[in-house]
Amino acid sequence: MSLTLLPDLGDLLRLHPQYNAGTVVEIIRHLGGAQSERTEVLWATDLDPDHPLRDALPAARIGIRDGFTADWAWAEAEHGQLQGFLSQYPQGRERLRGAAGAEREFAALVTTPMTAAQMVGNELLEAARAYHAATRAALDEGPGTHWREKRLSELAAQLSGQTGVVIAPLDDLPGLLDLLPDSHLPALTAFAPGETSRLRALADRAWQLREDDDLNALLAALGRESGDAVTPGAELSAAAAGIYLAVGDLKAARELLERAAHTLTDDVPRSLTGLTLARLGQVRDAQGDRDLATRTYRAVMALNHAPAIARAAAEAGLKEPFSLNLEG
Repeated sequence: MSLTLLPDLGDLLRLHPQYNAGTVVEIIRHLGGAQSERTEVLWATDLDPDHPLRDALPAARIGIRDGFTADWAWAEAEHGQLQGFLSQYPQGRERLRGAAGAEREFAALVTTPMTAAQMVGNELLEAARAYHAATRAALDEGPGTHWREKRLSELAAQLSGQTGVVIAPLDDLPGLLDLLPDSHLPALTAFAPGETSRLRALADRAWQLREDDDLNALLAALGRESGDAVTPGAELSAAAAGIYLAVGDLKAARELLERAAHTLTDDVPRSLTGLTLARLGQVRDAQGDRDLATRTYRAVMALNHAPAIARAAAEAGLKEPFSLNLEG
């Protein structure tokens, strides 16, 4: 029995055109998982319910088996207390600067677009080792490292004896490889991203507008696609609506959002309904249609699952009408 460790980047998956949530789906299929009647991965990463893979994997009919990770929020609290203590003393502040520098260096690396092969390559794994070694040297094992060694030991014990694909944080991979002798990284030199990855990259890019974007080109690209299971047409329409909203074209934004809302089904990624309806409520509010906007916000609140950002937008909209501010 063996475990294939697949690196997870959490929300940073949305920044990587060639290693996004759609790419992870394709890699799992590339590894042979799609040949099984019931494809399933072992979830050993972030417990955030709004994690992008929590949308993509079920939409692609890939099951998620939980139960391998515990809630380590208390470790984050202890880390914060340690930082507060160290910041009171010159030597402590120097140690904090050393740890912060290591974190910045590693963050700059993992936010640089990479291929799937690079994600499991030696250069990145060695950078992760160096990052954690520098953090441990600066702050010591324990609260300073969020109890990393204890957490990884417990995770490895949970995974021991299992087989299949494990989704684990990128920077945990070196430690897990050391603790799980039967684990390995996938060989991805022959892997090439396909349509699922490309569509996901397009939608991710459209949701994150920049000042120098060619909005017409983005709209044209979105309009050419019909979508797939991971990135359905409803999401492409909602993303295009966001572009129109950004430039103040409420009419076009509403038309696209209402079109998207009418095509939502139980099969779409679970976050999409909440995101679409929350934005639709805002557009209706901005057009002065307060009654319909309020009903739309309430629909978001009634969903079994809505992303935190959608729920927050709906709650704010119920308290006070949304208004569009294009200044700045």
